Amino acid sequence: MGLFDKKFCDVCGEKIGLLGNRKLEDGNLCKDCAKKLSPFFSERRASTVEEIKQQLAYREENKRQLAFFNPNRTIGTDKKVYIDDSSRKFIVTSSSNWRESNPDIIEISQVTGCNIDIKEDKDEIKQTDSQGNKISYNPPRYKYEYEFNVEITVNSPWFSVIRFELSKYGQRPDSRYTDLYREYEHQADELKRALMPNLYSGQFTQQYQQNPQYQGQQNFNQQPYVQQQNFNQQPYQGQQNLNRQPYQQQQNFNQQYQQPAQQVTQAVGMWVCSNCGTQNTGKFCQNCGSVQPQANAYSSGARTYRCDKCGWTPADNTNIPKFCPQCGDVFDFNDLN
Repeated sequence: MGLFDKKFCDVCGEKIGLLGNRKLEDGNLCKDCAKKLSPFFSERRASTVEEIKQQLAYREENKRQLAFFNPNRTIGTDKKVYIDDSSRKFIVTSSSNWRESNPDIIEISQVTGCNIDIKEDKDEIKQTDSQGNKISYNPPRYKYEYEFNVEITVNSPWFSVIRFELSKYGQRPDSRYTDLYREYEHQADELKRALMPNLYSGQFTQQYQQNPQYQGQQNFNQQPYVQQQNFNQQPYQGQQNLNRQPYQQQQNFNQQYQQPAQQVTQAVGMWVCSNCGTQNTGKFCQNCGSVQPQANAYSSGARTYRCDKCGWTPADNTNIPKFCPQCGDVFDFNDLN
């Protein structure tokens, strides 16, 4: 066959127009059939006609199943992850009319990994001299931009990796200490917990607590004061009558030990969520997603700062510059006292 001979799609049988052919391993595919393939599919040239027909059959069934897909939460900006917790399924799409665009329905059990890569872009800020030339500041100053990228690996016969940007181009955070940066951190954490529940929720927690090595920690989580487990061994004054005391006296007794409990929690690097009461070790509550109160210390001025490069100290801790005015170093958590 010549280069300009008429070609026909080996899937639908329609004539393929000029520049409309999509080569397969053993045949040709028209662009209309190619558009129906999964957006995450990248092995078209290595696929046979029969494999493409099987995928298109799967895609038709996927479109029918979308009628029963009812997401209850959404994560992301331009490209979003729609999650249906009741059916334990999700889709990834940038289309607002996603039922028509036919995104792949993926079961959460198919997910084998969910990784978040935060890319830092750093550009030098320059000034203009009297001759109109761009010159560096002394010391140099920089502008930052942070890009949150997601990679989800899945066990599927049609594709194995889904990649997209969680943040929005043109509205990326310019600092690690802004509300926008923390919002993307929260979304990334929520996404990992939703797609990898065995690592971030019930099953992992249950296995952790059943480990004999952590029985003491389990008791700590269940009791308001770490030494309360020895309460019965060390009699409290009037303990024999404790169960007969009025409710108000018992309440006062619990309040008496509330403050030591908080001190012990801080000593082991844990904190208690003020919204749901869950004890945590990370920046966000593992139950409701609330931000750790200490994470707001940078913006609230609750702590003091000193440049770790030159030693400069701001006079007002509620108005911290992005760059040290003495040496140009970026102010971050390394400068917290």
